[in-house]
Amino acid sequence: MKKLTIFILLALFALNNYAQDEFTLVKEGDVAPDFSITLEDGSVKKLSDLKGKVVWINFFATWCPPCRKELPHLEKEVYLKLKQNENFEVLVIGREHDWETVNKFKADNNYILPFYPDVEREIFSKYAKQNIPRNFIIDKNGKIAVASIGFNEDEFNKIIEKVNELIN
Repeated sequence: MKKLTIFILLALFALNNYAQDEFTLVKEGDVAPDFSITLEDGSVKKLSDLKGKVVWINFFATWCPPCRKELPHLEKEVYLKLKQNENFEVLVIGREHDWETVNKFKADNNYILPFYPDVEREIFSKYAKQNIPRNFIIDKNGKIAVASIGFNEDEFNKIIEKVNELIN
């Protein structure tokens, strides 16, 4: 009976990973799809302009409970520790949110993380079809070093370790 339970759990885990992977459009080792973000002042930031840096891209939504659980970790354990590093950048992208929504969310939660809107899913749709939160770590050469779905504290800590390796 114990072997059957373990088999069923492993099968469910494999199915769950497959179900998540079918919505992921890019994988680790792929060149990260380029995109542009129009900043509040009207200037434009392109991912390709950040080549030579390690870039942490986080896709979230204000209504998403796992996203809301993850963002404080992203701010405290990543952004505040690495924001002065010239070889690192964080892009927190609000899927289907506009500037008003991301700015209100940022203010309401006292974040200093850099938030950006993705009103029409133009950026998100280059990386995935659905499921958030998602994190993509882009290495200095513009390739995806880490692609993760959901929030798990142990996995998040492993991503931080990988980022620290890539920066140095």
